[in-house]
Amino acid sequence: MATNPDLDAKLIEAAQKLGRHKTKRQAVNRALDQYVRWLRQQAILDDFCTIHYDPRYDYKKQRRVA
Repeated sequence: MATNPDLDAKLIEAAQKLGRHKTKRQAVNRALDQYVRWLRQQAILDDFCTIHYDPRYDYKKQRRVA
């Protein structure tokens, strides 16, 4: 699937230089990879405080068993 997105040339050059990527493709792929990872992390963070536990569960009981 070939695409030709209209990307900011200066931004691509900066990413390529700072990331020491040999090609624009490497720079863009790395940026997309990092963006997808960040989005997945945000989804995990959104799940915090949404998991409900059984209030009858006695976590101290497990500590007493030795």
